[in-house]
Amino acid sequence: MIENWLKGKGMRVMNQPEWLTVGQIVGTHGIRGEVRVISRTDFPEERFSPGVRLILRHPRLESPVPLTVERSRPHKRVLLIKFREWNNINEAEPYKGGELVVEGSESLDLDEGEYYFYQIIGCEVVTTEGERIGVVEDILQMPANDVWVVRPDDGGRDILIPYIDDVVLRVDPDAGRVTIRWMEGLR
Repeated sequence: MIENWLKGKGMRVMNQPEWLTVGQIVGTHGIRGEVRVISRTDFPEERFSPGVRLILRHPRLESPVPLTVERSRPHKRVLLIKFREWNNINEAEPYKGGELVVEGSESLDLDEGEYYFYQIIGCEVVTTEGERIGVVEDILQMPANDVWVVRPDDGGRDILIPYIDDVVLRVDPDAGRVTIRWMEGLR
């Protein structure tokens, strides 16, 4: 009932997702069950430390499977993770492409000015002049900074907004709005 009232007032209702994605299995490493994981979290030290329980979601699974991190280490652009439940490559191989998640209730507290992806995706993007540009569709994690992919209202090509102080001036997830300073080259 209150959600309908908020929506009627033009306010965005953000529900914490059931699952938060923390990584994706992209391959195996060696024959002892280690997997290569692309981190999808700003907290890899906490999420992939020994003893942490993660949930594996994969199309081959009827229901999610819990896994326990035995050890983890960085390797090139990925993490190499050994789960207690897998002792050889044959146990890990079928789950390439799988998503590693934690329950939404396990979200970590963020500092001022930090946001979870689910808080940003779906926000409208407006300029300092009040012109609506579009809606945030995706967030790309790049080495220098995140880049927000905005689907423009005019149906044109996606606009890539770098998440830097000179461009993103205000983020208000409760109102579902991001205010940017328009710069040449964004289109």
